[in-house]
Amino acid sequence: MDKIKGYLQQNKLAQAILICVYVLTTSLSLYLLQESVVAFLLVLFSLYLLYLTHFKNSIKWISAIFILTILIPYVSSQGTAFQSYMDVSTLVGIYVAMALGLNIVVGLAGLLDLGFIAFFAIGAYTYAIFSTNQVTNFIHTNFFPLTGNSFWLFIFIGGFVAAISGILLGIPVLRVKGDYLAIVTLGFGEIIRIVFNNLDRPINFTNGAKGISGIPSPTIFGYVLSDSNQFYYVVLALLGIVILAVTRLENSKLGRSWKAVRENEIAAQSMGIHLVRTKLLAFAIGASFSGMMGVVFSAKQMFIDPTSFTMLQSITILVMVILGGMGSVPGVILGAALVTILNLQVLTEVTNYLNQLTLDGVISIPTALSPAKMQRFIFGMVLILVAIFRPQGLLPAKNKKVNKEDLIETHTEEHKQTISM
Repeated sequence: MDKIKGYLQQNKLAQAILICVYVLTTSLSLYLLQESVVAFLLVLFSLYLLYLTHFKNSIKWISAIFILTILIPYVSSQGTAFQSYMDVSTLVGIYVAMALGLNIVVGLAGLLDLGFIAFFAIGAYTYAIFSTNQVTNFIHTNFFPLTGNSFWLFIFIGGFVAAISGILLGIPVLRVKGDYLAIVTLGFGEIIRIVFNNLDRPINFTNGAKGISGIPSPTIFGYVLSDSNQFYYVVLALLGIVILAVTRLENSKLGRSWKAVRENEIAAQSMGIHLVRTKLLAFAIGASFSGMMGVVFSAKQMFIDPTSFTMLQSITILVMVILGGMGSVPGVILGAALVTILNLQVLTEVTNYLNQLTLDGVISIPTALSPAKMQRFIFGMVLILVAIFRPQGLLPAKNKKVNKEDLIETHTEEHKQTISM
C-alpha cells in the first residue's frame, strides 16, 4: 500500500488517470441513478481527491470550476431529485462562505465569536425589509418596496451593514478576551435575535415572530431566478469571490498581523501592530461575508423569521471551522461541506430509510431510539470521534514555506538599499 501511495505521489500522470476514471465513473453512476444520494456524494468527493493531487493550483482551480459549474448540474439534472441536489449544494455554498468569514475571526485572529449568526440575520433582514411591504410601515414613498432587481445591490449593502455591525460589536469588547469574549459575543447574537423578534411595535419593522414573507427573488435582465439550480450559480460566484479574498488576505500583511495577534498580543504590539485596528478589521471583514450570504438566504427562502438565526446555528458554524481546522481555508471548506451535507442529506436519508423499514415491519426500533430523536446524537458522536482522532482538524493549517536562500537574498538587497540611501 505504501509503495502504491508513493508511486501515485510521484507520478502526476497516474494521478490524472485515476481522478479522471473516478470522476467519469461517479458521474455516470449519478446520471443513471438519479435518486441515489450515495452517487451524488461520491461525485462531490471528487473535489476532495482533486485537492489531494499534486497538480498546479491553476489546474486544480480549472478542474474544480468545470466539475462545479458544468459536470454536477448536468449529470444530476436528469431526474426528479435535481432541485433537491441543487438545494443542498446551494446551502453548502452559503455555509462555506459563512464559515470562511468566521475563520477570519476565530482561526486567524484568535477571537472566539459565538454570535456570528447575528450578522447573517442582519444581512437577511436588510434585504427582506426593504424589498417587501414591510418598509411601507416606516417609509411612505412610491419608491419602496424594491423589486428583485435590487438584490444585486443589496448583496453589497447587506455586507456593508453587517461589517458596520461587526465594528460596533468589536469596539466595546476589545478589552476582553477568551471566555469573556465568547460570552459577550454570545449575548450579542441573542440580543439581535430578540430585537428582530420584538421589533414589530411600536413600529412594525420586522413583523416580529411571524417573520417576513413574500421576499422577491432576484431578477437579472428581466429573468427571475427562483429555482435552486439558478441560486446555485449565484452562490457559486459569491463563494469564488469569498475564497479568493480569504486566500489573499491570509498571506497578506493584514493576515500575518492577525496571526501575530492570535499567538501573542503583547509581542504583536511590540512589533508595531495596531491591535484595535487589526481586531476591528477581522470582525468587519468576517461579518461582511456573513451579511452577504444572509441576503442570498432571504431571497432564496422568500421567508425569514427569528427562528432561522438561533444560537445553535452559531455553534454549528463554529463547529465547521473547528472540524476542518482553524486557520486553514481548505480545512474550513471541507468542514463546512461535511457538516452541512451530514445534517441536510446523510442523516436525513438514514432517518427516512430506517423509518421506512420500521413501517414495513422489517425492524422494530423503540420510540426512545427513533432515528428522528437520535439524529443529533449521531451527529454529536461523529464530531466527538473526529475531535479525538483529528484534534487539529481534518486539514490543519500549514504555514507558508519560504526558501531560506531567497529570504537571505531579499534581506541582503534591502540592507544594501538602506546603506545606499
